[in-house]
Amino acid sequence: MLTLRQIEVIRAVMIAGTIAGAAKLLGVSAPGISRLMKYTERSLNLKLFERKQNRYFPTPEAEDIFEQINSVYQRVDDLHYVLRRVDRGGGIEFRLASVPSMSNIMVPRALKRLRERYPDLGIDLDILKVQEAQDYLLLGKCELVVLSYSFEHPGIDVVSLAKGSLRCIVPCGHPLATQDVVSAAEIAEYPLVGVNPDDPYGRITTEVFRRLDIPFKMTMSVRFGVTTTGLVRAGLGVSIIDQFAVARGNLPDVKVLKIREPTSFEAFVATRADRPLSRHAETFLKLLREEMLAEVRDG
Repeated sequence: MLTLRQIEVIRAVMIAGTIAGAAKLLGVSAPGISRLMKYTERSLNLKLFERKQNRYFPTPEAEDIFEQINSVYQRVDDLHYVLRRVDRGGGIEFRLASVPSMSNIMVPRALKRLRERYPDLGIDLDILKVQEAQDYLLLGKCELVVLSYSFEHPGIDVVSLAKGSLRCIVPCGHPLATQDVVSAAEIAEYPLVGVNPDDPYGRITTEVFRRLDIPFKMTMSVRFGVTTTGLVRAGLGVSIIDQFAVARGNLPDVKVLKIREPTSFEAFVATRADRPLSRHAETFLKLLREEMLAEVRDG
């Protein structure tokens, strides 16, 4: 029985024609190649090479063996090619979904770093409402969904990604834009645009008003929180949104303000409970957590 190492050495001697040449091809010592060749011939009870003028020539009895060795080695080369391709993500599609607020800045940052690590990886990103996440996962349409709040389901695992806070966004020419930090009472003096307070995301972003018993007026409601940035830019009102959706505050014609009172926002990820994650999904979640924790620390 030949090992892959023996096959590799025999082929190297075939190609180089000398022990020294085979050793150079394999990056090992010539005595080691010589010893392995002698051991191989003894174990096979077959002479593989004839030595003539310091060169090695295949014996007639070994011709069929060499043909098979070349075939095996070609398969090993093919395997190495496939392994290199997989290592770069080639031929693989990573499918994920995200709620809009997370897909605005945080998810793209993590995907950029994932693509740098796996340049040939195919990526399919879909945008969902939280209410759509369960069916999407259970139907196998993606590996994971990045969420803005948690839920319970026996077939789905939901775990925390990071805990942040809320921000107020106003047009650059707005009276509140002269401040870096505003109170909930100051925000409530102006028309609000945002997700309906009966929606889970809307409940989170308006919780500070209910907690402090501050009346507020929602003059325009939208399906997705990130839509409010365009409405605020157009001067249709001010809005409260999670800090991950407006990370670094680099929005044209919009100023991002901190809120004086304590607020909280937690991001989650949902996955199928009965399926392990691919290494690309695990790497993505690690990178996403790093990006979000950096935003909480620096934002």
